[in-house]
Amino acid sequence: MPVELKAKVQDAVKTAMKSGDQTTLSTLRLLLSAVQYEEIKTRRELTTPEIEKTIASLCKQRLEAIQLFEKGGRQDLARKEAAELEVLKRFLPQQLSEAEVQAVIQQTIDELGAKTTQDLGRVMKEVMPKLSGRSDGKRVNELAKALLAEATQR
Repeated sequence: MPVELKAKVQDAVKTAMKSGDQTTLSTLRLLLSAVQYEEIKTRRELTTPEIEKTIASLCKQRLEAIQLFEKGGRQDLARKEAAELEVLKRFLPQQLSEAEVQAVIQQTIDELGAKTTQDLGRVMKEVMPKLSGRSDGKRVNELAKALLAEATQR
């Protein structure tokens, strides 16, 4: 874990311990554990984008859990997951707006000369590294499909 991000998380753990904020403390410990697991798996320290990918994965898990708990009528558990999600989001880079994501996708489509939805794979391959950690992959895929479908109709 890069020193600055690791220090930031560890400082947040200390602050949570001092303030008695159990939700933040348990969430940050979970985050450190997930990062350590990935480091052991890859047998090296993770880069900042890899750590952000791990955080994004944990955020995605929380979003899915929230949906399932709400569907099951368990608002208490949904609120707990939402609180954890907010803690995790503090360590992700600023998320891009839909217009900003569309601009990056459109620029990539223009650069590649993509014309149909069959070019989606090529577009996604180029776009995702540019948007890594700053936008949800599923949302990027939907926007890219829509823009390519629009290009096909022209």
